[in-house]
Amino acid sequence: MRIIFFIDSLAAGGKERRLTELIKGLQKRQNVTFEIVVMNNDVHFTEIFDLGINIHFIIRKSKKDFSVFFQLHKICKQFKPDIIHCWDSMTAVYSVPVSKLLGIKLVNGMIVDCPSVRNYRNKTWLRGKLTFPFSNMIIGNSNAGLSAYGVSKKKSVCIYNGFNFDRIQNVSNQDLIRQKLSITTKYVVGMVASFSIYKDYKTYYKAAELILKKRNDVTFLAVGDKTDSAESVDLNNKTFLPFMRLVGRQSDVESYIAAMDVCVLSTFTEGISNSILEYMASAKPVVATDGGGTKEIVTEGQTGFLVNAESPEALAERITQLLEDENLRKEMGESGKFRVFNDFSIDRMVDQYVVHYRKLSGK
Repeated sequence: MRIIFFIDSLAAGGKERRLTELIKGLQKRQNVTFEIVVMNNDVHFTEIFDLGINIHFIIRKSKKDFSVFFQLHKICKQFKPDIIHCWDSMTAVYSVPVSKLLGIKLVNGMIVDCPSVRNYRNKTWLRGKLTFPFSNMIIGNSNAGLSAYGVSKKKSVCIYNGFNFDRIQNVSNQDLIRQKLSITTKYVVGMVASFSIYKDYKTYYKAAELILKKRNDVTFLAVGDKTDSAESVDLNNKTFLPFMRLVGRQSDVESYIAAMDVCVLSTFTEGISNSILEYMASAKPVVATDGGGTKEIVTEGQTGFLVNAESPEALAERITQLLEDENLRKEMGESGKFRVFNDFSIDRMVDQYVVHYRKLSGK
C-alpha cells in the first residue's frame, strides 16, 4: 500500500503533530510505503528528517499558483500511490484534480474544527463543500466537526488524535521552569495555544484579570506561537502584567504544562485539541470552552470543567474552584490521564488509520 501525505506545512500545530506521530507509527507497519509533500519550508517537527522518508517541497509563488497541480501530478505519477491523504483545505483543492486524473483514491483530512460560520464566507467551509464530493473518504478528528461540515455518513470517518506518552518522560523539573520565568507565586495557570483568530485569548486574559483582582498568588502563562506579540500583550490589563508570562512558541511545551496547576483552553471552535490531550496526559485538571469536539475529550466534573464560550466570569470561577481544592485537582488530573491512556493512544490512532487505508485501497 502506497500513500502520499500532502500538507500545507509542518510548523507547530495540531494536525502537523498528528501527521508526524502517524508517520512514526506507520514505519513500524509492514507493507506500507509513503512519501510526504509539503507546501512550506517552515518545519517545526524536525524529527521527521531523521526518519529516512522522501519529502517533497512544493512552495507556492502566489495564492493561485497552478504549477502546484503539475508538480503534485509529477510526484504522484512517479511514486504511483494508492491513496493521496491531504491534511487541510488548501491541499484538498490541489489534490482533487490530480487524484481524478490519475485514478488515485483521495482521503480528505481537512476537518479539524467545528466551525460556527457555516456558509461561503468561511473559506475552509467553502473548500470543504467543493472537495467533499470528489473525496473517497473524509476523516475528521471529532464527530462534532464531521457533523458541522455536513459530511455524508457514507464517507465520514472519525479518528481521534493519539497522544505519545514518550513526550512527557523527560520533562524539565517544574522548579526550573519557574526559575526561568521568574515565577514566585504559589500557583500557575496556563493556556497552550497559538495566538490566532481561532483561540479566545481575550476571554482567558479577562478571566486572569478577574482572579488577580482578588488574589496575588497566581501567575498566568500563555504558551504558543505569537502569544508574545504586541497584540497579545495589548489585550492585558497593564496593572496585572507582572503576573502574566506570555512566552511565545516553545519547543518543550510539555515542561511548561508540568509546571501548571490548572490548564485552560479558551476557544471559539475546536475539533479534538492536542493541548487538552497534553494537559490530561500530564495529569492536569482542565477548564475548557464547551462545544465542538472538546466535550468528546473532557468529561464534565470528572476530568475537568466545561464553560460557555466568551464567558470570563465562568472561566474565572472554575479556575478558582480548582486552585482552592488540591484534592479535586489531583482527582481530575488522574482521571484525565487514565482516559487519554485508554482512549487516545498513538497505537489506537495508527491502527484506525491503517484499517481505513486498507479498506479504501483494497490492499
